[in-house]
Amino acid sequence: MRAERTFACGAAAGLAGDLLFGDPRRGHPVAAFGRAAAAVERALWRDHRGWGAVHTAVCAGGAVAAGALAAASVRRSRTASIALTAAATWAVVGGTSLGREARAVGGALAAGDIEVARERLPHLCGRDPQALDGPGIARAVVESVAENTSDAVVGALVWGALGGVPGLVGFRAVNTLDAMVGHKSPRYRRYGWASARLDDVAGWPGARLTAALAVLAGGDPRGAVRAWRADAAKHPSPNAGPVEASFAGALGVRLGGTLSYGGRVEHRPVLNGDGRAVEFADIERAVRLSRRVGVLALVACAGARLAAGALKGRHA
Repeated sequence: MRAERTFACGAAAGLAGDLLFGDPRRGHPVAAFGRAAAAVERALWRDHRGWGAVHTAVCAGGAVAAGALAAASVRRSRTASIALTAAATWAVVGGTSLGREARAVGGALAAGDIEVARERLPHLCGRDPQALDGPGIARAVVESVAENTSDAVVGALVWGALGGVPGLVGFRAVNTLDAMVGHKSPRYRRYGWASARLDDVAGWPGARLTAALAVLAGGDPRGAVRAWRADAAKHPSPNAGPVEASFAGALGVRLGGTLSYGGRVEHRPVLNGDGRAVEFADIERAVRLSRRVGVLALVACAGARLAAGALKGRHA
């Protein structure tokens, strides 16, 4: 049970650190990983899926190996193991920074300053802000809060429960690689294919847990389940679909529709078509829902890890 308790205590401390302090202000490990991944890309880039797969393997595999070495180096000390798990959790989750950026955009919309809202939106997502009016910006923020609750909080906790520190840092590495090279631009359509597909696989369990917890934590469980079942599969992303649909149903709003992303106009299906249009006040509701989901995810992941350890001990 030692490893299970180490994860539970360390993950709780790390999530508390994120809730209290947000992301590290300087020397963020994720930023350092991004610089290293960019250097690997400069050395390997070819307009070819195979070279992209090598890039993914080197970067994600290197992150997992570093996490495993760090965990092995402190294995004999429970205090040091808990501290390492807490530090890794704090470094890879980003719920507080997500909420802070979302609220900044919401505050600008509430003040009627749409230009400031447009300036802040790229901190959250890659939408083209100049193409959006106030309601469009609010919808983009709510969608980003929903998707990043899975990517920046729940998914990391799921893989931490499964793989400890290597799982935590490996998931964040995969998610970061997808953000860097996984989009369908001419440069990355082939080179980023492996990173995008690996991110889909890694994000699958966290996205379903996020959707389930949004059902429990939201204000309309039936609406969340209905939207999830009816609309999730319509979304082009296999993981964003369940998350955004369940958030839409839980909040009683309508998500999806036309958007401009990376210079491309996309017409996505409407999620929770019975809901109303998003208003700026819904940003705060989405942030609060995201925080509740994050706390419940910690309870679920730590509880599952402890239960698995207890079951294993009985059969030992």
